Amino acid sequence: MSGIRERIERPVTCVRCLEVRDYSDVDRLMWCEPCREAAKRRAGLWGWGAGTMLGAALALWIWTVIQPSDLVIGGWIATVVAAFWIGGKVAREIAYGVIRFTNRRAVEAVPPAEVSGTDEP
Repeated sequence: MSGIRERIERPVTCVRCLEVRDYSDVDRLMWCEPCREAAKRRAGLWGWGAGTMLGAALALWIWTVIQPSDLVIGGWIATVVAAFWIGGKVAREIAYGVIRFTNRRAVEAVPPAEVSGTDEP
């Protein structure tokens, strides 16, 4: 089975950081590993923030609307923790997809002079 990776033997440019890399070092969207890791870290921050907001909103709603008794407070705490954890995971994946889809930095990037092919200053 011959794929495109076997047919391309030249270096390619990462569309995120514009560094020239070997074709085997980039993924199918032409992002290198450091750029993917940076996007994952940024999405992780968005995920933690969204999970915190969701958990806080749910805790406030439970405290004001449901007004739980002391008998089952552990179950409500577990519900809030689960909402925080699952909401954070879902938000992280959505944020990572949006970051990869929009690829904002590649649109704003300026290639280095040696990569652009011009010898002019």
